[in-house]
Amino acid sequence: MKVLITGAGGMVGRNISENSFFKQQDLLLPRSSELNLLDSIAVDIYIQEHIPDLIIHCAGKVGGIQANMVDPVGFLVDNLEMGNNIVLSAKKHRVSKLINMGSSCMYPRNINDGLTEDLILTGELESTNEGYAIAKITTARLCEYISKTDEDLDYITLIPCNLYGRYDKFSERISHMIPAVIKKIYEAKNNNHSDVEIWGDGTARREFMYSGELADFCEYAVN
Repeated sequence: MKVLITGAGGMVGRNISENSFFKQQDLLLPRSSELNLLDSIAVDIYIQEHIPDLIIHCAGKVGGIQANMVDPVGFLVDNLEMGNNIVLSAKKHRVSKLINMGSSCMYPRNINDGLTEDLILTGELESTNEGYAIAKITTARLCEYISKTDEDLDYITLIPCNLYGRYDKFSERISHMIPAVIKKIYEAKNNNHSDVEIWGDGTARREFMYSGELADFCEYAVN
């Protein structure tokens, strides 16, 4: 297969591209310098030129709670535009299969009985990353509507839980929970600090997945 992976330089995209199954495919791995996903014309030209058999859309403006709170406009608008540009161009050029990567923040807040996909849009979103969640929900719904109305196109959304693993970011500004905690503990040890502050009151339940296992699941989803 010819497979286009957007966001191939990020944690999810790199883990998928290095998965043994996907390494056997004809991979298109454009970096942002080669393909600006916010430019609808550039995206359309690229997809028309290459016509992949499958698109895996992993690209996005991502970050932890602090980054989302600082730039809610960017997290909403940039992710919405990327999703629209990729999915609508794929539809236009009849790319038959597309995997859209969602996020657990798509689910309503304060769900205590386990998360199922039918809960999406049934309640209030977490306010700290609402913009990102709205963009992800919109792209997922777009994929769903296309698949329902065009039997030749199979566009699905995968919604992983919190991810960690190879190629994660350890930046103070945009890191997610596990790398942020690792960085805090590492720096505390190096600086001989006796205490480390970790956000939250200890009651929240979190579910984590290793990024390489998400790549394995993408293979499963393709098959």
